[in-house]
Amino acid sequence: MTCTRWIEAMRQFDVINDFMEREIIPRYEHFDAGHGTDHARTVISQALQLAEFYPQVDRCMLLVAAAYHDLGLAYGRELHHVHSAAIVREDERLRQWFSDEEINTIAEAAEDHRASSKHEPRTIYGRIVAEADRIIDGETIVRRALQYGMKHEPGLDREGQYRRLMDHMHEKYDYGGYLKLWIPESANARRLEEFRQILADEPKFRRLFDRIYESINN
Repeated sequence: MTCTRWIEAMRQFDVINDFMEREIIPRYEHFDAGHGTDHARTVISQALQLAEFYPQVDRCMLLVAAAYHDLGLAYGRELHHVHSAAIVREDERLRQWFSDEEINTIAEAAEDHRASSKHEPRTIYGRIVAEADRIIDGETIVRRALQYGMKHEPGLDREGQYRRLMDHMHEKYDYGGYLKLWIPESANARRLEEFRQILADEPKFRRLFDRIYESINN
């Protein structure tokens, strides 16, 4: 890439990034605590970091895919990935920067990010966004899962929330769980193994749960 083209690409990235900050990221303010604006910015940041290993990836397309990936939560959690893809395809404002083919790739990446998806992401964009969405940090994982449980199943007492959370942790994060990692250069594999060791030590995990439960309820 020539210096002139590089400068033009950087300018376009800045324009699109400004659009994401003004028009897209604020939409996350209406979602649950685990999927707020901080989450959106974290996924964007991690996706762009992972893209450093893949020079063929268009940073502008990746930025948009990461920014839009959870917008479908406005229509419910179960099919939010499908709705996110639809939102990308229906947003006519994106056509000032991207072709139909590029928009389709962005939409597929947004749709393919979901951890419980039964198929591998279709493109490198989907693999990067899916990997960036895997926030493998014990504190964050437990806090987000507990906040979700307390919001959607408020009738459960402390022990009920603990059992619900433990079932979800094993189903998603334990060996054989449905969480899949896609980018070998990511540090997520090491972090996942560390979290599995905590999950296997129930007294240690219970202390983590109790501390987070108290912090949320005080």
